[in-house]
Amino acid sequence: MRKIALVAAASAAALTLAACSEATEDSAEVTTESAIADTETNMDAMGTEMEAGTEEVTAEADVAAAEAEAELQDETVTEAQVD
Repeated sequence: MRKIALVAAASAAALTLAACSEATEDSAEVTTESAIADTETNMDAMGTEMEAGTEEVTAEADVAAAEAEAELQDETVTEAQVD
């Protein structure tokens, strides 16, 4: 009788553990999918910011080059930008 009760208790514990493991697995899957979505969103935002930053740096470099050329060739910045 004692063995039967012990086996029943062990079986109940195993079933409970299996159910918890499945719930944990499902939760982990949802968490992973959420993390992937967040990462994609963040990467898109970073890409947009980098593009804007690149455009700004390029514009500043163009102005600096035109100013340097204007000074070297004794002309206005507008004339240097046309060249």
